[in-house]
Amino acid sequence: MRKRLWALLVLCAALALAASQKKLPKPGWNLFSKQQDVELGREYARQVERKMTVVTDKELTDYVTRVGMRLVRQGQLDDYPYYFKVVQDDSINAFALPGGPMYVHTGLIKAVENEAQLAGVLAHELSHVVLRHGTHQATKSEFLQLGAILMGGAGSNGGLAGALAKIGIGLGANSYLLSFSRGMESEADLLGAYTMAKAGYNPIELARFFEKLEAQGSNQNSLVARFLSDHPSPGNRIQGIEDQLPYMPRGPYNAQAGDLKQAQEIVAQLAPVKKRDTGGGAGQAIPQQPPSTASAPVQMPRIELSGRLKTYLGGDFSFAYPEEWEVSNGADQSLIISNQMGKVGEAVGYGIMVYLVPAQAGHVQLRDDTAAYLKQLTKSSPNVKTESEPSDLTVGGAPALLTRFSSDSPYQEQRETDVVLTVDRGASMLVFIFVSPSAQFQDLEQSFKKVSQSVRFPG
Repeated sequence: MRKRLWALLVLCAALALAASQKKLPKPGWNLFSKQQDVELGREYARQVERKMTVVTDKELTDYVTRVGMRLVRQGQLDDYPYYFKVVQDDSINAFALPGGPMYVHTGLIKAVENEAQLAGVLAHELSHVVLRHGTHQATKSEFLQLGAILMGGAGSNGGLAGALAKIGIGLGANSYLLSFSRGMESEADLLGAYTMAKAGYNPIELARFFEKLEAQGSNQNSLVARFLSDHPSPGNRIQGIEDQLPYMPRGPYNAQAGDLKQAQEIVAQLAPVKKRDTGGGAGQAIPQQPPSTASAPVQMPRIELSGRLKTYLGGDFSFAYPEEWEVSNGADQSLIISNQMGKVGEAVGYGIMVYLVPAQAGHVQLRDDTAAYLKQLTKSSPNVKTESEPSDLTVGGAPALLTRFSSDSPYQEQRETDVVLTVDRGASMLVFIFVSPSAQFQDLEQSFKKVSQSVRFPG
């Protein structure tokens, strides 16, 4: 009898505990596909980087990326092409665009007291991406107009972002995509806290940091005003997270991706930047077209490669590329192989660009088609100088030509070396453009040669 009574008490306690566990939130109703989230994030990222100053310090960027990717991988978050960049802005903020791009303000890095607090803000922002809050909110508010846009193939003439701008959806003040309701904030807190715990960070640090900001905001601190406007408090954050601690992974909460103090010292030593015309936050208006004047100069980073390669497998060809770089989609169905530091706004400071160019006369005449392509290419590049005439070689068993140029680099006061490889593929020409600051070309040349030697064509 006592055993039965004890078993009944244990069962009742377990049921009571389970009843208080909140279910992890799921994405809501959405007219956007996940791929459209990615496309939209990519387009808005270009706008952000025309407006804000991206920090090119590799040590700082790598540290923030390690924290972010630890959350993604160990937190088992949905698969998106996430990346993390630091932007030079003293306001205490971070924001993630649909589909994965995240921007972390230097003011946030200075303000956090430990790595867990930085991880907490990143986990919260990643949760907005995974739960697709931005496009869900846009869907609810503008679903009548969105249907025609999303079903009508809005990928041309300004892209998806341009089409949405016509119905008032963008990155301006009170944007559907970046300003969230209290309910969404509560969901991002919950999923973010669980993500932190899985990744080995104390989830209570998320609530502590947010409540610290709210206390500063009550004193009218302008550096936290944008954050509190875009992230309204859903209530007692510490209590809400503490209530769920019994259901989260128990730790140990001792994750460490690097040296926060060193990161803060790097931030403290950054040279000041001139204010842009309308200020810095993600919630402020960002122009739909590139500005007519040049963006703030970017210092050239030090490019370091191990020499190890990984493989890209496409439907029509494959090739190997440096393991430190990632493949992303560019304009006109191109591929861009680089990392965060290699992209300067819409330009590539170093890396590889891959294109398929239709033959002029239905079938490739390699020298003629290459000459026509290079003529168009050099028209769009500043201060181009031809360093070598096309030379013959064979790539993947196919005829090819190699040509070398130099031009102005997007990095401050630098020239770049551009090696253009054109390969005869019958009805089209496969083009590789290898880009490097001229000062570091000798360091990258061997890797570029390995890439060209690795090209293969199935069948």
